[in-house]
Amino acid sequence: MSETAAATPLPNPAPVTDRIARRFADLRAQGRAGLVTFITAGDPDPETAAALLAALPAAGADVIELGMPFSDPMADGPAIQASSQRALAAGMTVPKTLAMVRAFRTRDPDTPIILMGYFNPIYRYGTDRFIADALAAGVDGVIVVDLPPEEDEELCGPALEAGLHFVRLATPTTDDRRLPKVLEHSSGFLYYVAIAGITGTRSADAGVVAEAVARLRRSTELPIAVGFGIKTPEQAAAIARFADAAVVGSSIVDRIARWTQSPAGGPGGLVESIAAFVRQLADGVHGARRG
Repeated sequence: MSETAAATPLPNPAPVTDRIARRFADLRAQGRAGLVTFITAGDPDPETAAALLAALPAAGADVIELGMPFSDPMADGPAIQASSQRALAAGMTVPKTLAMVRAFRTRDPDTPIILMGYFNPIYRYGTDRFIADALAAGVDGVIVVDLPPEEDEELCGPALEAGLHFVRLATPTTDDRRLPKVLEHSSGFLYYVAIAGITGTRSADAGVVAEAVARLRRSTELPIAVGFGIKTPEQAAAIARFADAAVVGSSIVDRIARWTQSPAGGPGGLVESIAAFVRQLADGVHGARRG
């Protein structure tokens, strides 16, 4: 990175007119947290994944993270790694992922969609082309786990300039010296990783996470979503009492994996099973602050 590039301030998208801002404003007005659900595009196959995506909002998902399949998802645990492998084996690509979002938008103009993944597929697709096509498809933001703030000129800067949110991750090891750098060009919301390590391996300690979220709130006005280590409706509800959103991914993907081993009811059975689980998660999250 050149000194000139490092010194150039990056733009921020307008925070008042986009789907993410509207969704979190609505959640605040309702006095509740949101539920963010994760699935991998193309898992277990493109057609079934599209049906799963379409079913999530009605089941209670307030925001959707859609994983972009990658052959080496180093920040993800075994469940999401396996989901990427299934999706890639079924022929999923970046263009097909964007087409999946485009089709979703014909039915749902309001639910925010965040693409989560790694920089390599975006780089191969072409950064400028990816940003333009993602916005045209109806994507609201991206989480790119292997691009630190020091590499903002690669994707974050062009994305923000175009109006595509760049959601950052903060972790238990993000100390007070590192946090300002993480927050500097974060937009949409801040994703707090509740456990050290990869996804789907341990459960989050709500008390410890609450203290971390309180510390983050002293430094940012962005909504804070908490993920990693949230597997059950009860755990999601515990996080929703103090965070702006609870993120659930691996336990959804685990259910998809189990279905591939014994596909009871066909694709329709899988969609209904996932929707039923998401409804349970939503009930926990949406009711967490009552009383």
